[in-house]
Amino acid sequence: MFATALNAATLEELVSAAVAAPSMHNTQPWRFRLRPETHTIEIRAAIERGLRAEDPDGRGLHISVGAAAFNLRLAVAHNGWEPVLRLLPAPHEPQLLASVRLAGRPQSGSAAEPDLYEQIWRRHSSRHPFSGRPLPPLLLAELVDAAQTEGARLRLPDANEAHRLLALTREGEIRTTTDQARREESRRWIRTPADTSYGIPPAALGPQDALGHLPMRDFSALRAPAYPPSLPFERHPQLAVLSTAHDRRADWLRAGIALQHVLLLATRAQVRASMLYQPMEWPDLRWLLRDPRSGPEHVQMLIRLGYGPEGPATPRASATDSLG
Repeated sequence: MFATALNAATLEELVSAAVAAPSMHNTQPWRFRLRPETHTIEIRAAIERGLRAEDPDGRGLHISVGAAAFNLRLAVAHNGWEPVLRLLPAPHEPQLLASVRLAGRPQSGSAAEPDLYEQIWRRHSSRHPFSGRPLPPLLLAELVDAAQTEGARLRLPDANEAHRLLALTREGEIRTTTDQARREESRRWIRTPADTSYGIPPAALGPQDALGHLPMRDFSALRAPAYPPSLPFERHPQLAVLSTAHDRRADWLRAGIALQHVLLLATRAQVRASMLYQPMEWPDLRWLLRDPRSGPEHVQMLIRLGYGPEGPATPRASATDSLG
């Protein structure tokens, strides 16, 4: 019964959902492999698409794979199976980061909310200005609860703390644009969809903040005329700090799972999001993102949330190209 149910079309649907997850510079650093004897889909690191300069430890890569694992878990449940997710299932295979086994009928309350599956296809980062309209407290509480459900923590800084975090983000951006290896690596991932399904098309880069409140990543490092012009962004961005209690590979994967859960809930509420990676790429700045008043934490992602335009979506590789 199981073998006939998991046909090629269903497998393609499951992997297509997984590859819709976000990844730094849209590198899509994952590969999927079906183990038919155990009804398991494995997610492995695509090392060749890692960012050696900006993500030398692979922390960002693990977060991306965690987000893909969350999508895969949702898709498996949507298709009528119980998803059994394992992180780092084979210590002797360091590139095998996660697996999802397709088990029996899902138990009540065993998976995330079913309607989140539909949000997979709608979610993408928006690098455009937001309106500054406050997010409803009930939604913010729901996002915090979602992160906690996945073994992470989502902190919502006040205005003063957000100002401090944005100053660290600005410092990270300055360092990256003045570091030749990182600058060149960022530029290499600006690609046209006609050439590749990876990377960020110039149309999706988004503008810079004309008022200087929000330090957006400058992929070109020099604002050439072909890139979007500067525009005024929201004066008081709504930030969310995603963190974990520890800082091991499994924690990075859990952070990615929590990140995607939060992003899909936000998408369902018509809230846009973008990730501020810049301070995460420098160990000293990442350490300073911590709020000592909140107790021990390892910050894994800085998220900007708000109401605004969707912005252009980045391309994705096909399920066929992602299997192997």
